[in-house]
Amino acid sequence: MSGRLNDSPIRNKSFRFACDIVSYCDKLKENKDFELASQLLRSGTSIGANTREAQRGVSTKDFKNKFGTALKEADETMYWLEILEETGKKVPEGMMKNCDELIRILVSIIKNS
Repeated sequence: MSGRLNDSPIRNKSFRFACDIVSYCDKLKENKDFELASQLLRSGTSIGANTREAQRGVSTKDFKNKFGTALKEADETMYWLEILEETGKKVPEGMMKNCDELIRILVSIIKNS
């Protein structure tokens, strides 16, 4: 992997966010919230996976498509976090803010590509 990709703020931020999601989902599973944990785990980790794929895109269209998918996954992740919060589950401090930041960055990347 090239140094340029390692220094990518969106790549680093989405990776860190995915790690936080994994830890949170482990806690949700301990409380027997298996379905919500599964949904959140899938969408929350997919953001970084699609971001990583986008940066290996073979064309501008491919690049924008993968970032578009990452944006959809980030929006879905926010949906699950909002449901968890609304139903009285303790969402880790800063997780919704971090997700919102990812959404804003992804929108910016797509608009400026």
